[in-house]
Amino acid sequence: MPTSQKPVRFAAVGLDHAHIFGQVNGLIAQGAELVGLSSSDPGAAVTVKARETWSEAAWHDDASELLHDPSIDLIVTAAVPDERGPIAVEAMAHGKDVVTDKPGCISFEQLDAVKEAVATSGRFWSVTFSERFEVPCVAKAGELIREGRIGKVVQTLGLGPHREGDKAHVAGGEGRPDWFYDPARYGGIITDIASHQFDQFLWFTGASTGEVVSSTVGNFGHPETPQFQDFGEVTLRTEDAQGYVRVDWFTPQGLPTWGDGRLVILGTKGYIELRKYVDIEGREGTNHLFVADDNGTEYIDCSEATGTYYPAILADVRDRTTTAAPQEHTFEVMRLALTAQAQAERRGFLPQQ
Repeated sequence: MPTSQKPVRFAAVGLDHAHIFGQVNGLIAQGAELVGLSSSDPGAAVTVKARETWSEAAWHDDASELLHDPSIDLIVTAAVPDERGPIAVEAMAHGKDVVTDKPGCISFEQLDAVKEAVATSGRFWSVTFSERFEVPCVAKAGELIREGRIGKVVQTLGLGPHREGDKAHVAGGEGRPDWFYDPARYGGIITDIASHQFDQFLWFTGASTGEVVSSTVGNFGHPETPQFQDFGEVTLRTEDAQGYVRVDWFTPQGLPTWGDGRLVILGTKGYIELRKYVDIEGREGTNHLFVADDNGTEYIDCSEATGTYYPAILADVRDRTTTAAPQEHTFEVMRLALTAQAQAERRGFLPQQ
């Protein structure tokens, strides 16, 4: 077990999505030691870039060498989504905590296997909901809400647009890999992207559980890949709050970033709007927060704010806690995402099932 004098040792297994750079760099910045890399597709653009970036970390053709190594405390993964659950289960079976990119799993069967692994191993399974954990304005909004700035939260409206051709998400590669268009591998647009918004809905409303009221997935702009889902929407509720989510792959090339992610949080005494990545025709930079309450309106620049997720993860490894994200919260987020995906009405070019 690591101590305050001994750094947490971790390995990255599964290097298929560029979210791995935020995960690994976040852990290294807090003093963790990256000791190994492995991935099922050594030629993937993200894998190549990762090996160049962290050349001091030993490459392993066989991931089990890292998953089974008793000297490693933590496994981080941004593998192809259908591989993340099995990687996590194997890692926990060998005494390691797990930090996985979202979605942490793509089926109820995988979620059940993860839950069993957590229960039997005593390890934790944390899904990096980066739109909250790595976006400072979202953390700031949480502070304001817990201070009572807008009263009781009664609704969240989360928008998660993405751009299909964004090279940052594929580490400068030539394009999206084949698995990106296969729902059997990425889990569907709601499972994949909207898990972010489900996390924020529960967190901002303070709810431990929620209910999917309705959900829809569609393929409106990709007839050449009819299995691909380029649009999704969900309505949610708890006993005393409502939520709406829209995710899509329609960000235009003219926008100077990969997506105009927005979140509006309605309270009984005001509301907060977040423009996470761009304020079109407005202020430069990212992390814009606007508040309106009975005292007027305010703009808060959150670009210098810092998050707590990665220091909390390392503390959780040492202290056997789940302060970065309660384990039951993470399970419930993925349950909601999988439920909404499974129940979704299918529109556009999508084949009916």
